[in-house]
Formats: sequence, structure tokens, C-alpha cells
Amino acid sequence: MQKQSSRLAFAAAGGTVVLWASAFVSIRSAGAAYSPGALALGRLLAGVLVLGAVLLVRREGLPPRAAWPGIVVSGLLWFGVYMVVLNWGEQEVDAGTAAMVVNIGPILIALLGARFLKESLPPRLLAGMAVSFAGAVTVGLSMSASSSGGHASVLGVLLCVLAAMAYAGGVVAQKPALAHGSALQVTTFGCLVGAVACLPFAGQLVEEAGRAPLSATLNMVYLGVFPTALAFTTWAYALARTTAGRMGATTYAVPALVVVMAWVFLGELPGLLTLAGGALCLAGVAVSRSRSRASTAAGTA
Repeated sequence: MQKQSSRLAFAAAGGTVVLWASAFVSIRSAGAAYSPGALALGRLLAGVLVLGAVLLVRREGLPPRAAWPGIVVSGLLWFGVYMVVLNWGEQEVDAGTAAMVVNIGPILIALLGARFLKESLPPRLLAGMAVSFAGAVTVGLSMSASSSGGHASVLGVLLCVLAAMAYAGGVVAQKPALAHGSALQVTTFGCLVGAVACLPFAGQLVEEAGRAPLSATLNMVYLGVFPTALAFTTWAYALARTTAGRMGATTYAVPALVVVMAWVFLGELPGLLTLAGGALCLAGVAVSRSRSRASTAAGTA
């Protein structure tokens, strides 16, 4: 039974990573027509509508009072600050630089998890994160070098650092909430908190939606339904069944998948350095998710 639960959690984490990788492709279209705050609000509203409908159908109701502190903090930091600041940061720096800077997030998650959640930092996790981070840097450098319009302002770098910090803080805050509420409850109300925090951008959203091309609006809706509503729920399901540090390390597969998706859907042929970086990302994730023979023999999942 424990082994089956572990497999389901791994599958949920894999689904999250694939959907989050697809978000980078969609943001390119939606971000050309929508400002950072408006895009975040539109994405969150779409997510709240879908999550709210599922919550009503499943009749799960409100989460327990003990879950609310984590829901509010993760909603403000991850669903609110992270989405707005990352959208803004990617307008100030090239995609490669943004990818490199934001990928300090999993490292911060592991450190914060050890400090506040008393999680261990096993050598395999640290080694895997080091390999994956090297791969993320390699992908970022190759993307920056191949981009004719590559640039990196101090403001943009600082915004990406802030995004990584908000992401890490949100994940660590969400973990305790999942001990009291279900993945669906924690995700739904976290998304709602983020949407409420982004309401000051409502005017921009209405104005920009009136002149945005249909493709950009559809991409914004896609971001809300799949990389937000579905992927954040599968993330929460998996996070409830493993450590924050191990889940954070799993997201290092995102850069490798983005490279593949950009190749397939955007026709952006990756160079050898980019492919090598992607391979390092995946190798690092495999190392961080693996367990020693001693742990396997002890029956840990």
C-alpha cells in the first residue's frame, strides 16, 4: 500500500513538472498582450473557477482552521507575489538569465525545509541538486548566448531572485497546511488568496482583454486551468507525501522539458550545450529522487 502511494505521488510530481514546463511556452504568447499583474490575475481567476467547481462537486468544503495559516502565506507568496514578480522579471531579463536565477528556488526550499520543517538533507539530495543546478545554469547560459536580444538588467535579476524566494517560502508554508487540509482544499484557497491579492490589477486585465488577440487570452486561460489548477493540485498531493526539499529538487526537470517543448512547438532547435544542460538537469533529479540501499532495505518510501 505504501509503495502504491509512493508511485502515485511520483506520478503526480511528474505531471506537475510537465504542466509547469508547458507554462513557459504559453507565457510567451500571453505575456506579449498582457502586463505582469493582469496576466497573473487572469490566470488565477481561471484557476479559482475550475478549482472551486471541483471542490463543490467533491463537497470538500472549507479546510480546517489549522490549515489556514499555511494557506494564506503560500497563497500570498506563491500564487500572488511569485506569479506577478516572475512575469515582470521576464520582461527585464532574457529567458536564460531568468531560468538561472529562479532555479535557486529548489536550493532555498531545501534549506528552509531543514530550518523550519526539520527535514533532513541527505547527501544524495544535495548531490542531485548540485548536478541539476549546474544543468540549469548550462541551459540558461546557452539560451542567453543564442538569444539575439539577450539582456539582463539589475532590476530584472533582483525580481527573479525575489520570485525564487517567494516560491521557496510558499512551498515551505504549504507543507504544514497539507497535514490538516486536502491537496484540493489547500490549492483552491491558496489560489483564491493569490487572486484576491492581485485584484488591484483588475482594471488592467479588463482593459487589456478588450484588445488582446484571442490566442493570448486562450493561453492565459490555459495557464489557469492546467499549470495552475491541475498542476498545483498534483503538486500539493505529492508534497503531502514527501519532503519539501525532495519535491523542490524534482522541479529541476522543468528546464529540460522546456527545451524539448520549445523545440517541438516553437521550432526552436536547441544547441548541443542546451541539450547537455538538459541532460544534467534530468540526471540530477534522478540522483536526488534515488535512495540508498540501506533506506530501501529499511522499507522507506
